[in-house]
Amino acid sequence: QVQVLESGGGLVQAGGSLRLSCAASGHKFSFNRMGWHRQAPGKQRELVAVVTNGGNTNYADSVKGRFTISRDNAKNTVSLQMNSLKPEDTAVYYCYVFNIAVGNYWGQGTQVTVSS
Repeated sequence: QVQVLESGGGLVQAGGSLRLSCAASGHKFSFNRMGWHRQAPGKQRELVAVVTNGGNTNYADSVKGRFTISRDNAKNTVSLQMNSLKPEDTAVYYCYVFNIAVGNYWGQGTQVTVSS
């Protein structure tokens, strides 16, 4: 069974940085896509960033230029470097991995809080 485990959330002041990490284990296949969504209180879950196994990336407009996603295919890990954080970035961040044959797997989420 695939397990997805996030780490790296926390409390930071506006303008600061955090790095989220995610590791997928318990499988024998690779993931076509790995990425991050987030959900703020009272809002729908939204895509933050995704990276394909070929290295193509896509970002939400609200984080372009501030967040950078990267992955290590050999280790099945994905990271999200978040710089110039804003209070509106406060949310629970969820890692997900996608394989075309078996679908999505999600982590439990990690809280990111940005104080003004």
